[in-house]
Amino acid sequence: MTQLLDARTPQTAANPAGGRASRRKAQSSRKRPLAARYLGYVGYFVGAGLISGAVVHHPLDPDRYTRIAAYGALVFLAATVLNEFLLARERPGLARMLIVVGSSLLLSFGIGMLSGGLQHFDDFPARGAVLVPAGIVVSFIAYVIKDADTPTRRIFSLLGLTVMAVAALAFFGLREVAASMEATPDGGHSHGTAEEPATDDHTPATSPSAAATPALGTSAQPKPASTIAPHNDGHAGH
Repeated sequence: MTQLLDARTPQTAANPAGGRASRRKAQSSRKRPLAARYLGYVGYFVGAGLISGAVVHHPLDPDRYTRIAAYGALVFLAATVLNEFLLARERPGLARMLIVVGSSLLLSFGIGMLSGGLQHFDDFPARGAVLVPAGIVVSFIAYVIKDADTPTRRIFSLLGLTVMAVAALAFFGLREVAASMEATPDGGHSHGTAEEPATDDHTPATSPSAAATPALGTSAQPKPASTIAPHNDGHAGH
């Protein structure tokens, strides 16, 4: 009897429920094409990059950069749908799908504010001092909501309070740096807002060559004095 149990033990251990699940997991991972995984991965970065540039440069041309931000959000959401739903091993329900889409959109703008504010801080110091801490807070909250394995109450946990403190320190610190940069004449770069070079007020209205040039159709030589005919009063012969 003992020998029979010992003989069946390796066979039972060879086919556990976990083994079947792992094989299904491996088979499903092999079904995910490389092109789709690549597009889903790149879509996150392209979408966030478009949003970051649009958020920072928005005051320069609101209409143009609003469109760019919308395009970036669409790219990021398309990557989210591809990664979270089409390539996922388990399809979430409708409620979870809406939460993932909404939090992904919020996450894209949080990452865009953070990366754009850091990248263009020298160009827009005052705006970057607001975008960087706001991006930290928004991206953290959006990630916690998006992550199915993390309860939303973790936003107010010790980690969440630490993120808030870091964002507050970043705001006050970057605001001081921005104020010092704006006080410096050479601080920051310009994006199409450079002033035109000052005109020379001492330049004469007309150049000497233009003033000396005679008008068209006139001769440069002075006209000879007109000859006045002598008056004949009849006494010439006397």
